[in-house]
Amino acid sequence: MTGTRIVLADDHTIMRHGLRLVLERQPDFAVVGEANNGREAIDIVIRENPDVVIMDIAMPLLNGIEAARRIYEERLRTAIVILSMHSDEGYILKALRAGARGYLLKDSAETDLIQAVRAVSAGKAFFSPAVSKVLADDYLRQLQHQGVEDPYDLLTPRERELLQLVAELKSTKDIAGLLGVSPHTVDTHRANLMQKLNVHSIPELILYAVRKGIVS
Repeated sequence: MTGTRIVLADDHTIMRHGLRLVLERQPDFAVVGEANNGREAIDIVIRENPDVVIMDIAMPLLNGIEAARRIYEERLRTAIVILSMHSDEGYILKALRAGARGYLLKDSAETDLIQAVRAVSAGKAFFSPAVSKVLADDYLRQLQHQGVEDPYDLLTPRERELLQLVAELKSTKDIAGLLGVSPHTVDTHRANLMQKLNVHSIPELILYAVRKGIVS
């Protein structure tokens, strides 16, 4: 079967049905499996090896974050999109740490779903625009409350370029090729970048880029 193969995981049948209808309006999309709990989602994804799995957080037997982590650890080619009612930073960071490439709010799923699937299928990250706005607004409020400057202003042009490439999920090898430098140089720039931004992991770096509107 050609095109983008998708698995849906949500314990609400009506929600799955609605998502399926939206997805299958696209001639190059096919839903190849549905799960109503996290354990079933893992089994179906391992069996079908789809391009994308769209997964609710709150599911019985095993929640979506833990199911995402286990799917990610299987090192499959499947891109994970988390479906959630929550737009706060804590949930998003947990999703990213579990290996998710996308984070989609349920109330905007019908609007954003197609774009999310196409983005993660192409190896990019995707976040509902409402998520990006909430994170950006919260970040600005934090800076104003603390009376500090945005550390983004401390970055060199090369570090800003690297921030975008890392946030777009490019590998060290790909970044080295794009910038015309060695992988070791990329690692050095990334370490300096993370130190200046006071972040300690790639998921945190991606989250920072979302706050700044560098990736969407």
